Amino acid sequence: MKCIGNIKKIITVSVLGAVMLTGCIIRPKPIVTAYETETYNHSIYQDKLYTEQICVSKEDVSIPSFNEDTSLHAAALFNLSDHTVAYANHIHDKLFPASTTKILTALVAMNTCDLDDIVTVSEAAAASSFAADEQVCGLMEGDKLSLRALLYGMLLHSGNDNATAIAEYVGGDLENFSDMMNEQAKKLLATNTNFITPNGLHDEEHYTTAYDLYLIFNECIKNEEFLDIISSSSYTADIEGADGVVRQETWEPTSYYARGVAALPTGATVIGGKTGYTEQAGNCLILLDQDEQDNFYISIVMGADSKDLLYSDMTAIIDEIPNLK
Repeated sequence: MKCIGNIKKIITVSVLGAVMLTGCIIRPKPIVTAYETETYNHSIYQDKLYTEQICVSKEDVSIPSFNEDTSLHAAALFNLSDHTVAYANHIHDKLFPASTTKILTALVAMNTCDLDDIVTVSEAAAASSFAADEQVCGLMEGDKLSLRALLYGMLLHSGNDNATAIAEYVGGDLENFSDMMNEQAKKLLATNTNFITPNGLHDEEHYTTAYDLYLIFNECIKNEEFLDIISSSSYTADIEGADGVVRQETWEPTSYYARGVAALPTGATVIGGKTGYTEQAGNCLILLDQDEQDNFYISIVMGADSKDLLYSDMTAIIDEIPNLK
């Protein structure tokens, strides 16, 4: 395995002409991360600057004009431009994250290994090892493909097989990778998180909070490759089978916004994000959004009873952005 010794701290992304998760064209203006590149790279200041430039709220925060849906288990809107919590509803409740887990799987992989590394899929990571109702990308035992391709399939199409293949490659085994995930979470102050699996399939000891998901996602979006993935409309992977024959698999997003099933919000542009669902977790969604003034937001909904409610609630939150003072 060719692993990278130095983890990128700051990525400023220019999204000129890039295709968003929604399939729309992003305006040719940069995404500005929440950290100042030059200063943050000096490790002596890292902890101080990190805590100063994250959104913090111990209690719920309401939006005066927003008619809150009491059926939501947890929801939030974080303003990355001024580091404030614009909206918070039970953001510190411990919840099951479902496939939103995969943002941390991606972060650990991107911080540890070369994305051009070639991964061989094990029996445990093959699609046939998962239940019929569990989302997969169709990997087969003995398949060889790049770590980058696995990340695209995991983040866009939410492949549980891809997540397992990534975890086994990066961590050596699932238990060690779980330790790596939890260590990374603690470094980001996501102290109410405990992850057992790399894909978020249900485990009673696998949990997080909406606030911890914000902290993890906020770190993820500093990585240019991560932004490229979540803003893609699809991805076609080249996979060499165990028999040496190369095939192609095209993976599309699970997001209803990207698929045109849910109407897009009007309050801001959806750049991309990650979906999640299990019966125990309900429907979850975390997004990066951009308003007309080039302010950036992370919006989160967890535990919605249905996908229709998930997207109507998320749209309602994003559409409040122009009303924020």
